[in-house]
Amino acid sequence: MRIALASLPAEPDRENEDFAAASPGAAVLLDGAGVGGAETGCTHGVAWFSSTLSGLLLRSITVQPARSLVDCLADSIGLVRALHEDTCDLTYRASPTSTVVAVRAGGGLLEYLVLGDSSLLLVDTSGSVDVVVDRRLDEVGKRLREPVDVLPTGSLEHSAALAEYRDALTKLRNRPGGFWIAGPDPRAAEHALTGRVPLESLASVTLMSDGATRLVDRFGLDDWRQTLTVLDSSGPDGLIQRVRETEAGDPDGRRWPRGKARDDATVLHWALP
Repeated sequence: MRIALASLPAEPDRENEDFAAASPGAAVLLDGAGVGGAETGCTHGVAWFSSTLSGLLLRSITVQPARSLVDCLADSIGLVRALHEDTCDLTYRASPTSTVVAVRAGGGLLEYLVLGDSSLLLVDTSGSVDVVVDRRLDEVGKRLREPVDVLPTGSLEHSAALAEYRDALTKLRNRPGGFWIAGPDPRAAEHALTGRVPLESLASVTLMSDGATRLVDRFGLDDWRQTLTVLDSSGPDGLIQRVRETEAGDPDGRRWPRGKARDDATVLHWALP
């Protein structure tokens, strides 16, 4: 099992709310989220939530190979809830949440689970790339973002419009017609995208937070095949550096409107023999 992993916070002085980890035959990546500018209602914070859930999930999918990834995620969410429901307000609108990507190899198959807008890249032995990503958040967001995207990123007007957008988006979180993400309710796991792929058909498996996929899905400068070429030549560090250089060339979001000028970026690249 050959894994390369890199993760970089949006700013050097900010806590990284992404978390990724691997064990033999399994890997997870989570991208934590709250509501920008709002208290979370949790004394621990978003980074604690994503890292704690990540560790519990990786343990569950590793030591319980017969249990489905959905059930493992639901169990792990329940365990995290039990750790802080007595000290934190988990009904608060900004309570910490996280995307989830999880993979597990066994019995000649690779099982996967994707919840939220982090991405899973499956490359077969012929070089074809299959991307698994939950687009429900994007679809909901497109209906609400227009007032945000016409304003310069980081401006006072942009910040105010972004706060209104996030408030509206939060009201659609983990609801029918909205989007689903790991938070206080274990039932969110039931809405994850799942599947199985023969291991022998795969050349690599890559887990990416949305801060690392911006060259493709936000900036439109690369396609997924180009992303894999960079990973193969420069590794996850090289790919994230390219993202940072591109962000630095458009600090106000004039060319590429976005909620954050820079975002936490994480890549876990698993090359199969």
